[in-house]
Amino acid sequence: MLTYCKRCVMPDTKPDLHLDEEGICNACRSYERRNAVDWDARYQELLQVLERYRHRDGSNWDCIVPVSGGKDSTYQVVRMLQLGLNPLCVTSTTCDLSPLGRQNIENLKRLGVDHIEVSPNPAIRAKLNRLGLTQVGDISWPEHVGIFTIPVRAAVQFNVPLIVWGENSQNEYGGPAAAADNNVLNRRWLEEFGGLLGMRVSDLIGQDGIEAKHLIHYTYPSDEELRRVGVTGLFLGHYLPWDGLSNALIAQANGFRTYDKVVEGSMVNYENLDNHQTGIHDYFKFLKFGFGRATDLACLHIRRGRLTRRDGLEAVKRLDGNFPSEYLGKPLAEILRPLDLGVDEFVRICDKFTNKKIFRRDASGVLLKDRSGNLTKINYDNP
Repeated sequence: MLTYCKRCVMPDTKPDLHLDEEGICNACRSYERRNAVDWDARYQELLQVLERYRHRDGSNWDCIVPVSGGKDSTYQVVRMLQLGLNPLCVTSTTCDLSPLGRQNIENLKRLGVDHIEVSPNPAIRAKLNRLGLTQVGDISWPEHVGIFTIPVRAAVQFNVPLIVWGENSQNEYGGPAAAADNNVLNRRWLEEFGGLLGMRVSDLIGQDGIEAKHLIHYTYPSDEELRRVGVTGLFLGHYLPWDGLSNALIAQANGFRTYDKVVEGSMVNYENLDNHQTGIHDYFKFLKFGFGRATDLACLHIRRGRLTRRDGLEAVKRLDGNFPSEYLGKPLAEILRPLDLGVDEFVRICDKFTNKKIFRRDASGVLLKDRSGNLTKINYDNP
């Protein structure tokens, strides 16, 4: 039986989510504490940190901003330009870049920034997608690792110490750049936020013909290299009130383009627009933990008072966890083709990673699916 937060609609199966004695999750409690934050003081702290890394002589970039071209990274770039910084934007190319994703990357460049795009070997990337999917149930494993490693490698290569990340998922601190002492980013810090899911990069050597030389982009610089450059990072969401909808509106005002309908598996049209594989990633989250992207979004809007819990629950029931027959208009079979996977084999992998305790089954224990392959959770709210 799934137990849900009494304020939002998140189940307690979410990793690192805890319900207190009142049945309220730690994410909702964390958002409550925002009301006590002196955001003006946080903004002044941000200015002080940025000033330490600004190159007034124009001899180098002031910071690196990891960018996908999405709403949040567009917002990050807009804010850095507003503050007078000269950022180097670094993109780790997504695994299956959509046409809309390409348009938004080009738009981001037109904001007036220097930009580097790193596109790892697509043949190796496809192998890593398949290994991630079959071994840890995450097709996006190489993308999520590259998002953290490639900007850090660029920081070392171009001698730019400060990396400006976006939202702090832990919502607790501003990142190592905020520390008065020992503010250098290290491998342990990176691995905490890098989403390895227990599969180390070194574990891949020797699998499917993969060699160390194929994994350079996915490997963190050494601690010695990080110390030499003084690589550090901050979470912009610690200093500025972070809100996806607000970020989307600001991004759209600066040329960012959205999907023409609600994104499959979601409840909005302004995020996760760049990668055709994202629908598979979100679907596996639903299979493992009983919630998907619609739940994530419903919770964010419930906490901000834009959505009642009842309306959020109805949206989740309708939109969450549908079998990913297509994503951003691309059929599942085409998305799987570079991985040398067919739909039938994909379904078997799905069943392997499904948490069978939280979905309805028949008398013999077989998962019940409708004609579209959709599962039904045993409960969508608390009894």
